[in-house]
Amino acid sequence: MKTQAGIGRRAGALITAAAAVGAVVALPGQTAAAAAGSAVAGGAVPPYTFDSSAQRVQGAASSSDAVELKTRQTYRDTLKRNGKVYYRVNLDQQNAYVSVVAVPKAGGKVDYGDGFKVSMQDGSGTECGYQQANFSSSEYTRPLAAYARRIVDADSSTCQRAGAYYVLVERESKASTDDWELEIRYASEPVLKKAGPTALPEVWASGTPGPPAGGPRARQGGSGVHDATSLTQGEWRSDIRPGQTLFYRVPVDWGQQLFATAELGSSATGDEYIGHALVLSLENPALGHVDENTVSYSGKPATLALDALRPVAHENRSSYDEATNGMRFAGWYYLSATLNPAMAKEYGDKTVPLTLRVSLRGNAKPGPGYDGDPGRFSVSADDKETAEKGASEAQAASGSDSMRVVAAAGIGSGTILLLGLGGWTLVARRRAAA
Repeated sequence: MKTQAGIGRRAGALITAAAAVGAVVALPGQTAAAAAGSAVAGGAVPPYTFDSSAQRVQGAASSSDAVELKTRQTYRDTLKRNGKVYYRVNLDQQNAYVSVVAVPKAGGKVDYGDGFKVSMQDGSGTECGYQQANFSSSEYTRPLAAYARRIVDADSSTCQRAGAYYVLVERESKASTDDWELEIRYASEPVLKKAGPTALPEVWASGTPGPPAGGPRARQGGSGVHDATSLTQGEWRSDIRPGQTLFYRVPVDWGQQLFATAELGSSATGDEYIGHALVLSLENPALGHVDENTVSYSGKPATLALDALRPVAHENRSSYDEATNGMRFAGWYYLSATLNPAMAKEYGDKTVPLTLRVSLRGNAKPGPGYDGDPGRFSVSADDKETAEKGASEAQAASGSDSMRVVAAAGIGSGTILLLGLGGWTLVARRRAAA
């Protein structure tokens, strides 16, 4: 009996240890969620969340010294006031996009037109494609996104050769004296197997659909692109503090139209007028800027809507209109909402209810026929599931990694249990026989 009791105690201890392994594996995701919740509840405005895997680089003053960027890798750098930096990409016969998210110091002041420009150039200095991002008429800082691009086009002789190209990021600031942090990504897009249509339909559904059914559901926004909260069609409720920017992402497939509105809830403490109280911005899957809008606030409910956008289509890239041109591929589209820091003085430094209404019109259509894996420029079944769950890119990746660790830990702990129990059972039988 003593021997059997000893086996039971040892087996119980081993089972407890194995359970502890599973508990430890589950902790990271739980801890991250708890930390995000406490940051909002605690009163501090969370800073921008950079991709934790981002590699630190230093942009060069000359293209000759530019550091090379790789796809599937995020980079970080610092851009000085009135500064400009070069990076290098080696291109083959694929479309290329280099995006920059500029993150100024929170709470800073800016003038109309302050911003930055990102462009791509070939070895002769010819500009292939650029985009400028600025704060428009709002007088407070927030993260800005823009991209440079090089498009393979059989009808063009500019920027078509394979080889070294250079990405130039330069400030266009007047008032701001602070350095800006940069988050940089490089993505490639396959060309088409055969040329598709280039003309845009003259008639398209531009009317705004009715509000999504089901009522509001709680889903707090993230603090950066990497932890942007996934959304599907529906009405979503968050809490936003003055000076805070919340990030969301929505999977939009080929042939679908995205509609988005944002509403600030009413206040019971005042009726002071705040201009540009809320800014809502939209970026495409390559983090190129597509559209934005702003609304004032005076204590009553205030609503803004993004412009009606064409359905996602490859031929949209033929348009000179930036919003239409930006709806050029399927994938995750990013929404960001920033609340004016002046709200704290007039309405108190506390959260304000923010409601996002997201609508998707149209059924998904087949892609344009890429000559290769479209990668991020597509919507998969996993993307749709991630959106339903509300997981960010970081959480989705962490979940996959955690499941692999859990599986390995489960196999390892199960093997130990079987070997241990088998060994103790053999000892018990020998003693019983003796």
